Amino acid sequence: MLTRLSRPRALALCAVPVLALFGVAAFAPLPFTLAQPGTTANVLGSDHGTPVISIEGAPTRPTRGELRMTTIVATGPTAEVGIGDVVDSWFRTDRAVLPRDSVYPTGGSEKEIEKHNLDDMVKSQDDAVGAALNYLGRKPGSVDVTLHLADVGGPSAGLFFALGIVDKLDGDGHGGDLTGGRTIAGTGTIQPDGEVGAVGGVSLKTQAARRDGATVFLVPKAECREAKAELPGGLRLIPVTTLKDAVGSLRALAGNGKVPSC
Repeated sequence: MLTRLSRPRALALCAVPVLALFGVAAFAPLPFTLAQPGTTANVLGSDHGTPVISIEGAPTRPTRGELRMTTIVATGPTAEVGIGDVVDSWFRTDRAVLPRDSVYPTGGSEKEIEKHNLDDMVKSQDDAVGAALNYLGRKPGSVDVTLHLADVGGPSAGLFFALGIVDKLDGDGHGGDLTGGRTIAGTGTIQPDGEVGAVGGVSLKTQAARRDGATVFLVPKAECREAKAELPGGLRLIPVTTLKDAVGSLRALAGNGKVPSC
């Protein structure tokens, strides 16, 4: 036998399981990672007293200005993120809520993830050296490049390692600095053929860049929209797709030439 319920009573009964779900969500950890602007590092400078880029087998030039690679800081792979943390971050421009799998794709333990990120960094460094030397037409056998940057993992510094090598060996190609004396920041992976790839957390990295004095930010072209979403005042975006693009844009910028924009 069925009994017809009044509309208010039916709505009240339907609300019970919904409220129960919200109650569970309020205390249950969610599959998200919280991120915020991290540190930046000048690849033309030193890290804990050791040059970030050391070159042997070829003369190098003194450099002015800075090339700052950027990072984000994220909660760990086993950190518990609740709905309150997520809601709070949604209303802040200096925080981002990211799917945990997009930050920690291996699904392993913390030690396994740390090793994976460090392996990515080592490969990124090797690719950066290859890309820079290929761009300059130099053979790796006669030029020995060592990269050193502690406490940073992942592949997103590749573009800036390559730019730093180019600046130390060749500058702007006409006796000047590739930076034009500016503080240039940015992000992007690199392939040995010079192709620049997209990375995550670009809108947070622009904030870190401006905080640390950058006035120009090189961004993978595919991520222009994200970079513009929370762009700090006083920071100019330059889209890049290859190392050649990046070098050409910096040369044009230093010479007050035409520079692409997002």
